[in-house]
Amino acid sequence: MTRATVLRASNYRRMPWKNGGGETVEVAVSPEGAALSDFDWRVSMATVATDGPFSIFPGIDRTLSIIDGNGMQLAIDGDDPLLLTQDSAPLAFAADVAVTATLAEGPITDLNVMTRRDGLRHRVERVDIDSRATFQPAAPTWLLLCHRGALTVEWSGQSVDLGQGDTLLFEQPGDVYLLLEQPGDVEVSGRARCFLILIDPV
Repeated sequence: MTRATVLRASNYRRMPWKNGGGETVEVAVSPEGAALSDFDWRVSMATVATDGPFSIFPGIDRTLSIIDGNGMQLAIDGDDPLLLTQDSAPLAFAADVAVTATLAEGPITDLNVMTRRDGLRHRVERVDIDSRATFQPAAPTWLLLCHRGALTVEWSGQSVDLGQGDTLLFEQPGDVYLLLEQPGDVEVSGRARCFLILIDPV
């Protein structure tokens, strides 16, 4: 059974970074309520206001997207720095190597997707919706995060409005309020910048 839940931005959990250098807004985590040391997967947003190192997460892969601000350079595992901006594609890299961030010009906000390497893998895609779009959830866990703008989402006779920061989560299984046989096509209408997140077993 595929299940769906709407995650409202006003209910996201706020918590300190693992290294104490800032605050993270947690969109979703599995298992529900898991700590930073024992999650299977996690989606979060963080504001980076100063240069410095990233937290180390052993056994974790991550994908980072810049969602607000003028960008930052990442020096990953001794490689030459990469400049990431809001126009850059989501960047996937290991979360258990040394990473140092240098802000391009002022604070930024990033979207982080992390999965435990020995059991899961993930993909992140940025999508700008100008009128209508159709998606087919093609993973056991599938999230549509409305970063900017507003959307109406319809599937299997259900309909929900997503505002800025809200997320629609399909998963199998989980504790949710809507229970579906199959989500089928997901029809989206509105104008928004969104992020699609797919999480699969390895």
